[in-house]
Amino acid sequence: MLSRKGLIPDDYLLTRLAEDVLQPKFKAKQGKARFVAKNGTCNVAHTNIREQGRFLQDVFTTLVDLKWLHTLVIFTMSFLCSWLLFGMIWWLVAFAHGDLDQRGDGFVPCVTDIHSFSSAFLFSIEVQVTIGFRGRMITEECVSAIIILIVQNIVGLVINAIMLGCIFMKTAQANRRAETLIFSKHAVISVRNNKLCFMIRIGDLRKSMIISATVRMQVVRRSTTDEGEVVPLDQVDIHMDNPVGTNGIFLVSPLIISHVIDKDSPLYELSPSDLQHQHVEVVVVLEGVVETTGITTQARTSYVSEEILWGQRFVPTVSEEDCKYAVDYSKFGNTVKVPTPCCSAKQLDEAGGLARFKLSEGAPARPSVRRRRGSAGVQRSRMENL
Repeated sequence: MLSRKGLIPDDYLLTRLAEDVLQPKFKAKQGKARFVAKNGTCNVAHTNIREQGRFLQDVFTTLVDLKWLHTLVIFTMSFLCSWLLFGMIWWLVAFAHGDLDQRGDGFVPCVTDIHSFSSAFLFSIEVQVTIGFRGRMITEECVSAIIILIVQNIVGLVINAIMLGCIFMKTAQANRRAETLIFSKHAVISVRNNKLCFMIRIGDLRKSMIISATVRMQVVRRSTTDEGEVVPLDQVDIHMDNPVGTNGIFLVSPLIISHVIDKDSPLYELSPSDLQHQHVEVVVVLEGVVETTGITTQARTSYVSEEILWGQRFVPTVSEEDCKYAVDYSKFGNTVKVPTPCCSAKQLDEAGGLARFKLSEGAPARPSVRRRRGSAGVQRSRMENL
């Protein structure tokens, strides 16, 4: 793939890579299942489905969802079976009318030049794919032959419409466009605009834009209701603080999507120690309309506890060069440490907020220096008095 050839750095994640499914780079702790993989596939197995006939009620969607090998086999067999079926019908018509026997010059067959099943099969192919070799042709002798000709043409058109439409939909699937929508390898939690925020970075490698792009986040966790019911996959929405101030985003350059951890946030009681002992998974969904095709596409990923970095922020990737804005994707997933409270947002509010809280870096050293100076001054005054 591109990342293995060195064309794309390994600092960010490409969605829906087949290699990532077989050999995932991000592995959660053993014994804790992941709801959404890093490449966007959902880790859900549907078992004990009794009403299998529901899939046949929507044949077109079922054909599109099949693997390419199965689709090509069905594509080939649909034409072969129809040719063989109508070839047998044409042979029966010729047999019933006596076209297979040698007759005199005054005999008019239903179909000319049909002497065996092979010639009937070739005539069936010529009729369905509208190929005329001027050797075999239908006459007005048999009304049944005319009706069969009309039916085979209609059946051939239906097969062509279904199978060619299926092939087109598989080649133009929206998940192909999602391969160039990228997410940062890690999520970060740090202070932004004097608020504790959960942040990720998203980007688009193509020049063609994603129209009406939106980002949604959910926390997937195990919860228990007040009545004692255990919900294994409780999905809680996360309010997004988009950089453009609306529900949509303008994804021309990489953007940092942030979520303010406040009282209404499901991450309100999350602390750095909880990331080491609890299983937290944040699912991110990026949706939009492809500008070139008009098809809605969706890219997904998730961040578990091991992939959430506390006390770090993303480095800038956009710079102005020669009256243009240049994006350096080699820094897409790079982070730097910043002073961040080592407690949850709830504990931070109870302590009086950021103004009264000592930051994890640099702040504890200042009061200790003052104490030393104060103690040294007391000792000097004592020596002067002596």
